[in-house]
Order: sequence, then C-alpha cells, then structure tokens
Amino acid sequence: MNASIIVIGTELTRGIIHDSNGPLIARELTHLGVHISQVVSLPDDGTIKSVLGALMKEADVVVITGGLGPTSDDLTRSVIAEAAGKVLVQDSSSWKFLLGKLGEKAYGANARQAMIPEGFTAISNDNGTAPGFYGYGGDTLLVSLPGPPREMEPMFYESVIPLIREKLDLPDAERDEYTSFITAEAKLEELYESVDPELDWGTRFQDYRISLYVSGKTKNARDEAVRELESILGKHRIEKGSCDALSMLVNSLDKHSATVSAAESCTGGVVSSLLTSLPGSSRYMLGSVTSYAPSVKENVLGVSHEIIEKHGTVSSECAIAMVDGVRMLTASDYSVSVTGVAGPDKDEGKDVGTVYLAFSGKNRESCSVLLRFSSWGRESIRRKAATAAFILLSSYIEGENVNEIVSGWNYI
Repeated sequence: MNASIIVIGTELTRGIIHDSNGPLIARELTHLGVHISQVVSLPDDGTIKSVLGALMKEADVVVITGGLGPTSDDLTRSVIAEAAGKVLVQDSSSWKFLLGKLGEKAYGANARQAMIPEGFTAISNDNGTAPGFYGYGGDTLLVSLPGPPREMEPMFYESVIPLIREKLDLPDAERDEYTSFITAEAKLEELYESVDPELDWGTRFQDYRISLYVSGKTKNARDEAVRELESILGKHRIEKGSCDALSMLVNSLDKHSATVSAAESCTGGVVSSLLTSLPGSSRYMLGSVTSYAPSVKENVLGVSHEIIEKHGTVSSECAIAMVDGVRMLTASDYSVSVTGVAGPDKDEGKDVGTVYLAFSGKNRESCSVLLRFSSWGRESIRRKAATAAFILLSSYIEGENVNEIVSGWNYI
C-alpha cells in the first residue's frame, strides 16, 4: 500500500509551530508496512485542491490533517468532497454530538463541522468539535482528521490504524499500553531503545502524560523491558494502561473519603485548576491559595517572616509551612504545596527547575521533597510540578514514603 500525507496549517508552513502529525502518521503507517510516498505541508489557502488531485493519481491512501474548523478558510471537507465526486451532507451522529456539546452555538458557522462527503464514514472526536471522516475517491482511500494533535492522535490510533490494518488484511497485533509521567518524549524514546531496540515502541504525547505502546516479541519479553524501563525512571513513573496522575489522586481521595486543599506559588494555580476540572470535584476539593507574593504566604498561610528571611520562599521550610497553613485554613484531610523557580531566570540564587513539594495530613507528619526539573520552558516546569504533586500526594495518602520514591526518580 502506497500512502501520502497532507498536513494543513498556515502556522506550520510559516514555521510558527512544529508539525508533529506528519512524522507520527508516517512512522505508524510504516510500521504497518505502508510505503510513504510524500508528506506535504500546506497553508490554509485552498492549495490542497490541486495537490490532493495529483496525489490521488498515485496513492492508495491519502491522510489529511487540519482544515476542519468552522471558519470559511477551513476548506478540507469541501475539497475532499469535490475530489471524490460527492456532495457534502450533514452526518446525523456528528450533528447530535455537536449539538450536545455546544448547544445553541452549534447553529451557524459551527454547523459545517457536522458536514462530511456523502457516503463517507464519520470518525468521532472526543476531544474537540470537528469529526474526522473517511471514504473513497475513485480507488483512493481518503482519511481526514482535525489538526490539533490532542484531537488527531486518539482518532488516528483508535480508528485509522484499525482501518488500515483491515485494508491490508493484517492480524491484530498484540500491543501493550502504558502511561509515562514527567520524562520528556525524546528522552523516553532514547531510553526504551536502549532497553530493547528489537521491540516496537511508540509514544503519543498528551497533556500531562505520554502514552507508551509496546509490541513485538513475546508478552514476557515486553513485560521485562517495561520493568527495566521503570527501574531506570523510578517508582510510579510508568503505569499500566491509559491513566493520568490526577485520576490516580482522585481515586485515592475517594477510596479514603478524604478531602484536599492546595497552596501554590510557582505553579500559579495550575494544581488547583486541575483539581477542580473534573465533574463533582467539590466532594474532595475544599479550597486553595495561590500565594505568589511572600506577603501572601505570611499573611494568609501563616508562613513566619523568620522562615522567609532565613530560608527563602523556595525552601523545604517554606513549603511545609505553606502546606500546614492551607490545611488548617480549609480544615481538609490532606493538603499539598508547591514552591519553586519556574523561570526563565534564577530566583533566590536557585536554579530554574528547582521545586519543593510538601504534603500534610491529619495525624500524619508533614514532609517535603526537592525536585530538580530539566527546563523546557516555564510552562513545562509548571506541568511537571503539578503532575509530580498528584503522584506523590496519592502515594502519601496511601502511606508510602515520598522521599524514598523521589530518591529513585531520574530524568525529570
């Protein structure tokens, strides 16, 4: 099978953002035995019309990402319909989904997102509003997916790969799924290749985690390789299946019918925002304090002036005072605090990526851990700190020694 890939986005062709869709699709299709003829990046200006026609003369499959938004310059669906000799029709399931998600906003410009070429099959999008779709234009299978990776990737893995496997008459491959936390995707790839390069490893970046897929050899060989990878990274850095650190924490809180509060500095409210992002979060989340300024740490959380003067705000002593203060303030069962240096410059003589997390619980001794995150930018450190906070607070609730856990962590 011969495939071509079209990636649409003016930000891509101008070099404003990096294309991750094309390489991922090419890599995964190559693993299936599909020959990739071309990967083409195009702007949102209708150029796809002439390019798609040319590729359809040569390719068995053309996968297109992008251009499925509600605005007038999102031309992908109409160009594909024209190339396939079809008209656009409203897909009933897509429209029902769109209406349920957007309500009255689904009418008007957004309604075009439920339009697909007649005779094509919709691909549901759980992370956005634009469905994908696939069907034939002549002898060429045309697959269209949204551009944002967090929308495209699940749709590609869950719908497109099984579709291609069916077209190639390939048996379902045994594939194990894991979730990796905090390690950068490039470092994770380097590590698993060193563990067992004969296995087929694949990664998918998601918010606050990376999905890791392992196939090939035997089940025992795959399990052994993942255990070795976990021994390198440290405890709780790789978990079986698809999961996220926040859900792991919520499960622990629910298991113990416990409540939580948070005191944040360098994360600026990220931890609190995530803790309240799930429906029904009021059953466990009582409140939080974003104490960015030293004065708020002192006047609201009760951190003593002496601690700040002697140890600084980025310190174990300050983190513990913050975590005890917010738990007393909210009367929660457990609490977590975060203070550190997100960058881009050093603070209090401490390097960017220096983060202290502290944990407190009723009838428990409060404790803190020091983490030194590698910096890929300010937001990267905030995300890592929040993820680590959830993993370690869950461990703390379950009675584990968080300092022992952190002492075995590498490549953060």
